[in-house]
Amino acid sequence: MKVVVIGGTGLIGSKVVARLGEHGHEAVAAAPGTGVDTLTGEGLADVLKGASVVVDVSNSPSFEDEAVMEFFRTSTANLLAAEAEAGVRHHVALSVVGTARLQGSGYFRAKLAQEELIKASGMPWTIVHATQFFEFAKGLADGVTEGDTVRLPAGRIQPIVSDDVAAAVARASVGTPVGGVVEVAGPEAFELEEFIRMGLAAKNDPRKIVTDPNATYWGAELQDTTLLPGPDAQIAGTRFGDWLAQQK
Repeated sequence: MKVVVIGGTGLIGSKVVARLGEHGHEAVAAAPGTGVDTLTGEGLADVLKGASVVVDVSNSPSFEDEAVMEFFRTSTANLLAAEAEAGVRHHVALSVVGTARLQGSGYFRAKLAQEELIKASGMPWTIVHATQFFEFAKGLADGVTEGDTVRLPAGRIQPIVSDDVAAAVARASVGTPVGGVVEVAGPEAFELEEFIRMGLAAKNDPRKIVTDPNATYWGAELQDTTLLPGPDAQIAGTRFGDWLAQQK
């Protein structure tokens, strides 16, 4: 079948395109660099011709509150309208475990708005909720660094490697629409501080890491289980320590 991957040139999208291609599907990477802009609608009608499935793994270029909300609302609305016109039969979107519990954050308010548009669209849909990626340890630290100190909220995290996220998204895209959320997570839960410490140590990053009761997660307060998946989550096999060892 023809599957159009919005954000198909990025970290997850490129892996989804490759996996689908390996299984004999016509996987098309769609992104501004390939002439497809979901914010303006440019190129959507053409790329969606003959498509059975659309996978949206795109992300906002800005995480500023108003900009990220505008991105997800506008791009999702444009995409869903174009899919309806083209006769697409399944919309798959990648979102984040804990999105509804992180509404103190402008980014996660925007992700929830995206999910609500999908659910109300009338389009057969599947939303894949993934935990944070192994690859994001440094980025998470950068966002809460003051001087040479990383200030983290208390809480646990069950991270997953991007390859396993892509595999879950690819499976969802060729499966039957579930009209619900599928969660996917890595095999191990860590204290957030431990996860970041391991990630930075692997890069010989000397920053000091502390748990600060006043720290937030992208503006949202954390409870111990906010970032953890539910009991029905698909558990991927790649362990963080093994992945780190392979990066050296």
